[in-house]
Amino acid sequence: MNERIKENKMGTAPMLPLILSMSIPSMFSMIIQALYNIVDSIYLSRYDETALTALSLALPVQMLIISIAVGTGIGINSLISRRLGEKNFEQANSAATHAIFLGILSWLVTAVLALIFLNAYFSIFTENPKLLGMSREYTYIVTLFSIGIFLQVNIEKTLQATGNMLYPMYFQLTGAISNIILDPFFIFGIGPFPKLGVSGAAIATVIGQIIALLFAVYVLLFKNHEVKIDLKRFKPDLQIIRSIYAVGFPSILMQSIGSVMITCFNRILVGFSETAVAVLGIYFRLQSFIFMPVFGLTHGVMPVIGYSYGARNRERLISALKTGCVFAFLIMLLGSLLFIIFPHKLLGIFEADAALLEIGVPALRIISTCFTSAAIGIMFSTVFQAIGQGSRSLIISLLRQLILLLPAAYLLSKLGLFYVWFAFPISEAGSLVISVLMFISVYRGYLKPLKPLNE
Repeated sequence: MNERIKENKMGTAPMLPLILSMSIPSMFSMIIQALYNIVDSIYLSRYDETALTALSLALPVQMLIISIAVGTGIGINSLISRRLGEKNFEQANSAATHAIFLGILSWLVTAVLALIFLNAYFSIFTENPKLLGMSREYTYIVTLFSIGIFLQVNIEKTLQATGNMLYPMYFQLTGAISNIILDPFFIFGIGPFPKLGVSGAAIATVIGQIIALLFAVYVLLFKNHEVKIDLKRFKPDLQIIRSIYAVGFPSILMQSIGSVMITCFNRILVGFSETAVAVLGIYFRLQSFIFMPVFGLTHGVMPVIGYSYGARNRERLISALKTGCVFAFLIMLLGSLLFIIFPHKLLGIFEADAALLEIGVPALRIISTCFTSAAIGIMFSTVFQAIGQGSRSLIISLLRQLILLLPAAYLLSKLGLFYVWFAFPISEAGSLVISVLMFISVYRGYLKPLKPLNE
């Protein structure tokens, strides 16, 4: 019992080493995740140039799957870290057990919706039978066999909520490396493997996810953690599910907004050319190398903020936020410089021809000017999620990716394709102003009144 009530490191460790120790494993694993996402595109660009556009059309569906998985996981992470901060171990254990139930449920709902809607979805963009076929092949596979990512992410977020960042890193590394290794075998038909092209890339992806899941299940059941899973006596608790989705559902909506945004943006771009659609897909895969480390940083910052909020320690909460903002800003600044200085080399990774370079070079340079603004907005959203105010994060995402971005893109498209890309910095600047105002309101209403539990 004494061992169990020992103070968690999130409440006592010096902030800078704590944030680094909790963030670096997740940042590293998410860079690997970004790598395997881009490897699919690189291989397929060499297999067939139509395959690259097909992958761009499939990207919103993949993002939706990830949004549901990660959004649910964020809700689980937020609830567990807050309950641990309150020393309410029974509720923390129950939330961890619900993670398994909700992962399976999410997969089933997603698979059913895919069977119903995918055909109609792709028909919106093209009548090209080859492009339609490739888009459908890839997306059906990654959707119907997505149980790996749903369960693995929930287990990952459960462990992160306890301050354990190494195992989640190992899970992601296992899945990503498996995918990278299998990709060329299934795409090009090396050795005894059949040449499957786009379907092969999808098969490699889901196999990697399932391998990562098996590893995660082993760790969860057979290693010691601050939370315990009890499936034998499990019964769904609506109060716990509501608490998880109070943060998780806005987060799902917030992240799935990206899927809606790319869908609508593709609809605008396809009016210019299929190459413009491919450029947007390439951009999102390239920018994942910049944004993924920042999201990895939030995985380390969020449980510290949630724990500090549960422990009513305002000073540590603000310290965690400041540390996160500094690192996020520096990462995004480096990313902006890379995109502005080396766009030709970045696009050259994908065997870019003259037409793709003509559209892609100015696009990368223009969009990347908003990276540093996004860094601060992401960290404020992390605070809102960690303290159970996920709806505020949803509002910010709606502004960034729908309310400001899409109307700006549509209006600028009337001037020409070159101007469409300015919609990104315009929407980021506007949403940053609202983020700052929201944080001031949250600070006055929720953070400033906090008093330590022992007072």
